[in-house]
Amino acid sequence: MAAKVRYLVDTNIWLERLLNQDKSEVVSEFLNIIPPAQLFVSDFAIHSIGVILSRLNKTEILKVFLNDLFINGQIEQLALDTLDLIDVADNIKKYNLDFDDSYQYTVAEKYGLILVTFDKDFLAVGLKKMTPQEIIGR
Repeated sequence: MAAKVRYLVDTNIWLERLLNQDKSEVVSEFLNIIPPAQLFVSDFAIHSIGVILSRLNKTEILKVFLNDLFINGQIEQLALDTLDLIDVADNIKKYNLDFDDSYQYTVAEKYGLILVTFDKDFLAVGLKKMTPQEIIGR
């Protein structure tokens, strides 16, 4: 039996849906099609979303999101070890990424995941990266 594809969902994907932005519907469709056991989120993404939603005074949305993600959705949160941060620093220079993109890249690489993102900074990296549209065939 073939292994199921596993995805690391980038910060911008979650925010697209939470803030009801332009691509919110395609994100919703992606999240409805892919089983939660195949979806992962980094601790860095959760913290970034928390910072952004708190700055926008949307802490109630944050609480609902966390409940949906971890209690109802049972999506697993992944983190890097302290020594993995050396890889993050190396990847910043190697691939010309900023810290958050390098962190996501390093998590995806460490756990063998495909990064789901709208971020164009990953185009030159050669990482297994897809958009929600590519995954759902839109």
